[in-house]
Amino acid sequence: MPTHTGLFGRLGLGAHRWRWAVLTATALFAVFAAVWGSGVFSDVSESGFEDPGSESSEATRLLEEGLGHDGVDIVAVYRSDEIQVDNPTFAAAVQRIADGMPDTVADFDVYLDEELPETERGMLVAEDMHATYIPVTLTGESHAERLHQYEEVAEHLESSTLEVHLGGPVAVEHELSETAETDIVRAELVTLPVLLLLLVVIFGGLVAGLVPLAVGGLAILGSLTVLRALTYVTDVSVFAVNVATILGLGLAIDYGLFMVSRFREELGRGRAIGDAVRRTVDTAGRTVAFSGITVGIAFAGLLFFPQPILKSIGWGGIAVVLFDLLAALVFLPALLAVVGRRINSLRIPLPRRTVTGAVHENAGAWARLARTVMRGPAVSLVAVGAVLLVFSSGLASTQLGSTDQRYLPGDAGSRIATEAVAEDFPAGGLGRLDVAVVGDAGEEALEEYAERLAELPGASLSRVERTGDGIAHVFVAYQGESDSPEVAQLVRDVRAEPAPEGAERTLVGGVAAMQQDNVSAIVDSVPTTVGFVAAATLFLLFLAFGSIVLPVKAVLMGALSLGASLGIAVWGFQEGGFAGLLGFDAVGTIDPTYLVLITIVSFGLAMDYELFLLSRVREEYLRTGDNTRSVAAGLQHTGQIITSAAILLMVVLLAMGTSGLLFLKIIGIGLAIAVLVDATLVRAVMVPATMRLLGSANWWLPRPLRRLHDRIGISEGGDEEDAAAPGDRARDGDREPAGV
Repeated sequence: MPTHTGLFGRLGLGAHRWRWAVLTATALFAVFAAVWGSGVFSDVSESGFEDPGSESSEATRLLEEGLGHDGVDIVAVYRSDEIQVDNPTFAAAVQRIADGMPDTVADFDVYLDEELPETERGMLVAEDMHATYIPVTLTGESHAERLHQYEEVAEHLESSTLEVHLGGPVAVEHELSETAETDIVRAELVTLPVLLLLLVVIFGGLVAGLVPLAVGGLAILGSLTVLRALTYVTDVSVFAVNVATILGLGLAIDYGLFMVSRFREELGRGRAIGDAVRRTVDTAGRTVAFSGITVGIAFAGLLFFPQPILKSIGWGGIAVVLFDLLAALVFLPALLAVVGRRINSLRIPLPRRTVTGAVHENAGAWARLARTVMRGPAVSLVAVGAVLLVFSSGLASTQLGSTDQRYLPGDAGSRIATEAVAEDFPAGGLGRLDVAVVGDAGEEALEEYAERLAELPGASLSRVERTGDGIAHVFVAYQGESDSPEVAQLVRDVRAEPAPEGAERTLVGGVAAMQQDNVSAIVDSVPTTVGFVAAATLFLLFLAFGSIVLPVKAVLMGALSLGASLGIAVWGFQEGGFAGLLGFDAVGTIDPTYLVLITIVSFGLAMDYELFLLSRVREEYLRTGDNTRSVAAGLQHTGQIITSAAILLMVVLLAMGTSGLLFLKIIGIGLAIAVLVDATLVRAVMVPATMRLLGSANWWLPRPLRRLHDRIGISEGGDEEDAAAPGDRARDGDREPAGV
């Protein structure tokens, strides 16, 4: 046993010593999490896409506070292919619904109401006379309250006589969140047995395969519990739960894979169980800790965005990563201490296994690949770099848009209803901008202002809708999708139009204005986010590698890999390249919210794998002082593990991508592409090529920074029995790495 044991080594010894207490506490927590944590879905928010500080949000707030909410929340479409709306059976079915509207309905219109003007009644009837719709306004004072009222009202709006589809903004948002929740649960249930099968194949044994899966199952329960706790201090979006739990599962299994692999390796060296646990936590556990922090830093970048959905995913991601680390560094070592040498039990007779825990020096496909790449590093680097740049070129065609009914499957009820109103009814397809006129503008000034707005390019009509004390509501109707370039220009034109005489200011709201504000908020927040994530990651990688060169190289390669992944995602989803394969209708735009998520998470994962690879390379370099040999050995020891981890994570992400929701497809498939690109082109080719070209400069560190790194660095291979002789590390002369 070494005379000196660091913090992580002591953590491993503690987990071994108190293993039964740790496992008992974990079992009690799992029971609590299954009961209490699973209730998180009743406490989360279904909204949060809008920027609360934007002009559109302020316009909506002022109008609702001064004049009340009057927007259409639900559109109930009733159709019969056999009878028309003037048929007594059709009319009676609609009248029964109108007569019994619940108290949560503030207002509605029905074509049977003879007090309605003939023109308005006609707009409620389809051109083929076989359908009608009822626009419904709910009583809820906030959007969240109206979402909670939806299910009660939706139940009343059903009909046993007519075909019914419910659309409108509240119905669409409700169906998006409900479908996302169902699809994520299904994805997790499907992936768990697949992951077990893959883990058994990877490790060549049932016990070794079950251990990381146990960490993954614990991660799901822990994720739900942590996220529910967060609902007491901040708003948590249901989409944050969807994303965080699925990523928490993938990361936990990845961490379990690395830890179990190192534990088997240490046992293979003849160590006692307690010493193997200590050594596993002191090496792989230390790297897992730093890797988790890199992912946490990436999620922290989401906190700079104003949208509640991105903030909640940021907080949820940070909390889930911290829980994953707790499971990997405390629960897993205790479990390994109990399992001991039985980790190799119940072996499966496979001809080849991906990860055995034993590596023969200078043997293996990864070592051969590293040597091949390093014989022609410049050619490899230029070739792969060119491929990544070609993929990145897809970003040039990016058209930013927003999430609406088009992100639902074609057979989704709220999509059918919303699109039916636009296509089948006389006034269908009209959107509206809601202008809040603040101040004491007179009636004539307001009418003149509305006339000016009606003459703007893209405006179908405009009128003064409501007036109150110091506030007036003018609406502008338009044709087309709310995220089209023509409508975006209309929003800008309305905002540029001078306010009416007597008014203090005008504020433009409505769906199209909100979407434009959201895109602007995301674009404006990107520089701050990128600066924070890059600076924090550079500092962390400096601590990890004891070098200035390697962190800069890692961040630049991560950026290039990320550009390629985003370019493929834009081509596949915005342009429809994946439409036939994945079964969706291309929207023609892409919501920047999902590009931000792919950017943040994939960058964190890229740095995660970078740490696992280069930490082992550095360990070998500390032992031998030979840069070329260290890169080959590092790839040999971690290449198979990183590839296996990438495959397992891709299974989880691809399962998310099987959802019928377009936004889950974008996130799941987009992240899977990012993992694939990083684990193959970047990790297998670019990393060894650049390290060969840089040579001993990889490990350059100015002397003033060496003392800092010696105190808080991530150096592995610190055991006395593993240390190389001084002469072995002197091959690079005074290029010796920091911390030696």
